[in-house]
Amino acid sequence: MSSVTAPSAFRRVLPWVEIVLLLMALPLPFVLDDFWILFATKICILALLAISFDLVWGYAGIMSFGQALFFGVAGYTVSLLATKADVTSIFVLLPLSGLVGLVVAFVVAVIVIFGKRIPSVVFVALGTLTGSYAVERVARGWSWVGGQNGISSLPRLTAGDFEIEEGIVYFYVALAVLIVTYVLVRFLVRSQFGLVLAGIRQQEARLGFFGYQVQSYKGVVFTVAGFIAGMSGGLFAFHEGFIGPGQLGPVLSTQAVLYVLFGGVGTLVGAVIGVSVIELISYALPQIDALGSDVQQFLETGWPIVLGLLLLITVMFRPTGLIGLIVGDRERIGAFGRKMRAPAAERNE
Repeated sequence: MSSVTAPSAFRRVLPWVEIVLLLMALPLPFVLDDFWILFATKICILALLAISFDLVWGYAGIMSFGQALFFGVAGYTVSLLATKADVTSIFVLLPLSGLVGLVVAFVVAVIVIFGKRIPSVVFVALGTLTGSYAVERVARGWSWVGGQNGISSLPRLTAGDFEIEEGIVYFYVALAVLIVTYVLVRFLVRSQFGLVLAGIRQQEARLGFFGYQVQSYKGVVFTVAGFIAGMSGGLFAFHEGFIGPGQLGPVLSTQAVLYVLFGGVGTLVGAVIGVSVIELISYALPQIDALGSDVQQFLETGWPIVLGLLLLITVMFRPTGLIGLIVGDRERIGAFGRKMRAPAAERNE
């Protein structure tokens, strides 16, 4: 009987991490002041972006530097609707932002993923990076979308006659979207579809030999990730009251990579942890008075260098990220599909 129950007992760490994080997040608005509520809301929104990258890289082996492209185009689209057409309903704009991200991701997938030959990791990385950079440059020079200044002074999202103000209400909206997305993606990657993704990540050529349409699976997961990044962009625009070219380019895409690598690739919860830790470090470093005025002045613009060093140290000594400190490789890989029941004779022992 021990041979049957031991693996399930071994895989109980990760769910506990998820439960603890959820229990920590739920009461936050009642123990934090206004600034930190806004900060926590931003973390929830960026966690969606990080999950979208973890889905394509951690589970399908697709190195995408285009997550900001889906994020930003969706943010621009709903911002234009709000400012030029007075559409502010969250029931319209949130699904629409996800749909825009999905469509843009599908177009990119047609270019860099679908084809007669399986694309290399480098080809997809450079293709998505080029697309993100090109669209950013277009946005900077297009006056109709605000040019260099972007689109600012966005109205609040509404739910019927109720305005969703930044603060407690917006935090719980963002948290609810994050929880639902997380649960659905967790189900996806632990299904038989997720098993195929794991096979593609480890032995892509062998899966193709067995008859699996590798590009089709990659295209599906890539577009799903685009949907998630698009929702993140829509929520971000209305929370910040602004969307600009910086939310389209390689810098934000690189941040998404850092979030996931730092927290832990292929765990989903590692992406959430990575966003939380990096955003806290980014804010806290320039605030430390003991570092001296010169160091503080450097950190105001040079904090990405410090984050890069932290990431380098993490990758060198803990390649599985921060989550790897408490979650082993066996649990990170996980189980797929339905659980097999032990024979009756073994269950009765």
